[in-house]
Amino acid sequence: MEPGTQLSIEQSPSMVAEAQAMQDIPYQRAIGSLMYMATSTRPDLVFPVVTLSQFMHNPGRPHWEATKCALQYLKGTADFKLTLGQTDGRLEAFIDADWASQPHRHLMSGYIILLNGGPVAWSTRKQPLIALSTAEAEYIALTSVICKLLYLQLLISELYEPPPLPIPVFCDNQAAIALALNGKFQSHTKHIDLWYHFIRLHVRHLQVVLLPN
Repeated sequence: MEPGTQLSIEQSPSMVAEAQAMQDIPYQRAIGSLMYMATSTRPDLVFPVVTLSQFMHNPGRPHWEATKCALQYLKGTADFKLTLGQTDGRLEAFIDADWASQPHRHLMSGYIILLNGGPVAWSTRKQPLIALSTAEAEYIALTSVICKLLYLQLLISELYEPPPLPIPVFCDNQAAIALALNGKFQSHTKHIDLWYHFIRLHVRHLQVVLLPN
């Protein structure tokens, strides 16, 4: 999508004439096609698909224009492809969070996991909670990627040789890394659910290592 695009439910049709004008627009089919690509071979489409799919029940003209922009991008990058096995490295992950940039103010988090230099798992989702700071947003986003890493570690260990530990996880927020490493800022993070603090356990056991991105 265009940088800075703001989409909200307020842009959905609220009058009969506006709804009728959108009846013949194949919005749901377009999102379905984009979703198929995003979940199979195009991780770069995940964020716009997650954003646009929130309006499938009542899309408006701005939502359709953003969808056409995504389709044009897909047509222009039709030759892009995933390349697997570029290196003889290990599992590694990159994590990021989008704090309060959307009108709903919910945390948007995403990650991509590489195996031997090629992407094997990726996700973007709207979290059910609203973070109070960028550090909290990144810290909560780490939970999703570490859960996925632990699953992939067990799967790879059963099929092949266990991947070397610790698994590097790249994060671009120093405060979130410090919070996961040694529990700093305790007085400012007591409200964070204990579920998210399990990150510290796996860092302490050297299963993952957090690195600045």
